[in-house]
Amino acid sequence: MRGKQMKITVLDRCTVTAGDVSLAPIEALGNVRFYDTVPHEKLADVIADSDAVICNKAQITDEIMEKCKKLRYIGLFATGYNNIDIAAAKRRGITVCNVPGYSTDSVVQHAFSMILHFACRTDDYAASVARGDWTNSETFSYLAFPTSELRGKTLGIFGFGTIGKAMATAGKAFGMKILAVSHRPMTYEGVEFTDTDTLFARADYLTLHCPLTDETRGLVNFRTLSLMKPSAVIINTARGGVVEEAALTAALKNGTIRGAGIDVLDTEPMYKNHPYLTAPNCYVTPHVAWAAYEARARLIDIVAENIRAFASGNPINSVTK
Repeated sequence: MRGKQMKITVLDRCTVTAGDVSLAPIEALGNVRFYDTVPHEKLADVIADSDAVICNKAQITDEIMEKCKKLRYIGLFATGYNNIDIAAAKRRGITVCNVPGYSTDSVVQHAFSMILHFACRTDDYAASVARGDWTNSETFSYLAFPTSELRGKTLGIFGFGTIGKAMATAGKAFGMKILAVSHRPMTYEGVEFTDTDTLFARADYLTLHCPLTDETRGLVNFRTLSLMKPSAVIINTARGGVVEEAALTAALKNGTIRGAGIDVLDTEPMYKNHPYLTAPNCYVTPHVAWAAYEARARLIDIVAENIRAFASGNPINSVTK
């Protein structure tokens, strides 16, 4: 693409900015068109004349690539790339680049906000006060909800990449014991590595930080949930498909585990009457763990740098090498 102005189509714009984060770094790179949402059936027509496509969750399939003969680059507003047919892209000589590491701090603080919700019951107490319970109290304080310290509790981490390591650091700062599963052998100060079943059995708080692959799909299921303590809590800020939703719903309703903090679903956006909406002690956020302002600004800068590197003939962050 050297010496040629690229035709760049940006999909899913509304998923990375609400007008607060500037897209100027991308706009400066070529002839750029922006779309907030495009129905899948119209996607091929929209990007047919594009040299490059930037997307977040739009599904770029082999069929779409077949219809877009000029397409040479797919950039992601994300680390995960399970929405792209990588094998087809490789076969067609299309470079696909993701953005690793941009949202580590954002994800870690979101995951810990969920952990602290269960430990401190802040939302429950605030709602109680708003209902007038404190103004009606006969004492200076009241113990409506049990709380607990994190010190001494076991933080189980499935997936020990950049985010998993940062979770371990935060957990150690709270005085937690750190237990982890990694897909490759490693040592890490203050962390005990173990197998999956032991992780589920020993964790007080189990947090998931792995990609969605054939090996991790359905990791949280009826069997693995049955291994957990009744007092345990699961946090998922990874990918929805890592958890079997029917199994988790049943575990919450049956008291197999205490609770769940969920930021991702198998199908997004959430559909009406989703079982999590009525599952006890299930707290759901709309896939925003990654989305702190600073993380999104960092994301845009790296997406732009990925495009520049590809245009110069030296792609970086490629997942199709």
